[in-house]
Amino acid sequence: MARVLLPSALRPYVNGAKEFDIDAPTLRHALDTLRDQSPALERRLRDERGTLRRYVNFYIDGNECRTLDGVDTPLTATTELMIIPAVAGG
Repeated sequence: MARVLLPSALRPYVNGAKEFDIDAPTLRHALDTLRDQSPALERRLRDERGTLRRYVNFYIDGNECRTLDGVDTPLTATTELMIIPAVAGG
């Protein structure tokens, strides 16, 4: 099972969980599982077409998924998936 790590900004959508395990062969499957468990979180990660939101970074073992195989990047039992939304300010 891959370990998913969430920053405090996303924790309210998963009952405050800081991290949890998810059984999924790819990032796409992990996001589909998250969508089923937490539709509110899904809206912050992917758009209505299922495309990754450009202001959210998905780090798989320290590498941004877009530099790997995108949503088809494989996950393993030792994978650490960090989901980090961009922070803007003015």
